[in-house]
Amino acid sequence: MVESHFQVIEKRPEELECDVVRFQNNKEKWVAFVGLLNGHPYEIFTGLQDDEEGIMLPKTVTRGKIIRHRNADGTSRYDFQFENRRGYKTTVEGLSEKFNPEYWNYAKLISGVLRYRMPINNVIKLVSSLTLTSDSINTWKNGVERALKKYVVEETEEQ
Repeated sequence: MVESHFQVIEKRPEELECDVVRFQNNKEKWVAFVGLLNGHPYEIFTGLQDDEEGIMLPKTVTRGKIIRHRNADGTSRYDFQFENRRGYKTTVEGLSEKFNPEYWNYAKLISGVLRYRMPINNVIKLVSSLTLTSDSINTWKNGVERALKKYVVEETEEQ
């Protein structure tokens, strides 16, 4: 077991590598941005891919960076940046503005759990145990579980 794997890094780096996970629930297209620190899930942003203001990503985009910017008023915003096949960078600004505020707040909570290194299996159990009342939030919950499941195998192999 590598000790640095379990080290808690509270201060988020300005840039994190990111996996893009697409999924479909109830015929809706969803996207999750899983920020990675040293290759392990550190945060998650999720939402409908075809929102009115939309996250317009080519289907080939599966990796990128989540960049935190400090605004002049002291608030933060998170942008997603990817490189296209020709090597040009494209930035989708303001992830927090693109997603439903309720989902954003739940994702912040889940990101906090990830940041403090709860094992992914336990994070998935926690998310699945949430008792939510609306169909749309349950759809979101299922998507978060799907997005995180890809990291279970990697985590298990390292232990």
